[in-house]
Amino acid sequence: MLSRLQELKKEEEALLKIKTTLQDQLNRLKVEELALRSMITTKEQGDAVDNDGSGQAPESLESLMQVDNECAINQTQLQLSTSQFVTHVRQEEEEEEEEEEYN
Repeated sequence: MLSRLQELKKEEEALLKIKTTLQDQLNRLKVEELALRSMITTKEQGDAVDNDGSGQAPESLESLMQVDNECAINQTQLQLSTSQFVTHVRQEEEEEEEEEEYN
C-alpha cells in the first residue's frame, strides 16, 4: 500500500513536470502567433502605404522574418510525446532511489 502511494506521488510529480513543459510550449506558441499577427498587420499596412503612393518604403517582409527567426532559434522544439518524458523521469527517480539506498 505504501509503495503504491509512493508510486502515485512520483507519477503526480512527473505529470506536474509535463504540465509545466506543455504550458511553456503553449506560451511559446502564443508568442509566435503574436509575432506572426504583427508581421501580417505590418505587411497589410505596408501594402496600404504602397497603394497610397506616398513614396515611403515599408519594411520588407524578409527583415521582419529575420527578427522572428532569432526568436525561433532560441526556442526549443515542440515535444508532444509524453511517454518518453515519463519514462525518462521514472528512470531518473529510480537512479535517485538507488543512490539513496547506497547512502
